[in-house]
Amino acid sequence: MGTPPELHQYQPGDPRLPEGRPTSKLLAPLRAEGGKSVAVAMVSTIVFFVVLGLIVVNSPGWAEVKQAFFSRSQFRESLPGIARAFLVNVRLFMISEVLILVLALVIAVMRSLPGPVFFPIRLLAVFYTDLFRGIPTILVIYMLGFGAPALGIQGVPTSPFFWGVVSLVLVYSAYVAEVYRAGIESVHGSQVAAARSLGLSRGQSMRYVILPQAVRRVIPPLLNDFIGLQKDTVLVSLIGVVEAFRTAGIDSAATFNFTPYVALAVVYLVITVPMTRFVDAMVARDRKRRQAGGVG
Repeated sequence: MGTPPELHQYQPGDPRLPEGRPTSKLLAPLRAEGGKSVAVAMVSTIVFFVVLGLIVVNSPGWAEVKQAFFSRSQFRESLPGIARAFLVNVRLFMISEVLILVLALVIAVMRSLPGPVFFPIRLLAVFYTDLFRGIPTILVIYMLGFGAPALGIQGVPTSPFFWGVVSLVLVYSAYVAEVYRAGIESVHGSQVAAARSLGLSRGQSMRYVILPQAVRRVIPPLLNDFIGLQKDTVLVSLIGVVEAFRTAGIDSAATFNFTPYVALAVVYLVITVPMTRFVDAMVARDRKRRQAGGVG
């Protein structure tokens, strides 16, 4: 059944709905059509994946691929060790995240300083963000992880874990600084004017008025960046840190089987999927809050 033409211009809860007609009756065709569309989409998706699965399992090389990537015995043997090694990735993530939040906020504030007197500071912040957003993370890890210890300077750490953290902090601070800056610029200028009219200095206005609002607005995109950070911790294995990816590689080389990498993928899915759903929930809640408060 099609949607009545007079309902196309209305949304549920719209106060412009025609008077004298019960809302439930007016919206019933819309709900029925929406339910039908969802059902068709679900059935189409299920059919697509069933067909895809049948094509894969009936392909000539499926037996070899199944043994090489989906061996149950190898999965059970490698998963506990990979899960224990994943704690190193968690340490990398936690240490880097704290440092990134602080350094990125400093860079964003530097770039937001007004006036010609602060031009050199703004230029330095722009140079930093452009530099580390332009160089691939893996190159930064290689250059610092192998180059800095090779200098032989007394007092300079040689730990691969240390330089892995430093590399991740430098790269991700550039990205997170831009997220912070977007939040700062989203605060209306009237907020600053009101703070200054109350006698607050520029620094006090930034600290007590702008930054609290800016940080609250950018929490969802910050969490998205940190999901990416959690996955990029595997890159430090390239400079010798024995974490989950390196452990999976050792197990794979010892057994001539790729199932340990599948086990590692499962571990990451268990961690990142709930984080992603949490971010989506926060975005939806923030959107509802803004709509309820009339915030554009």
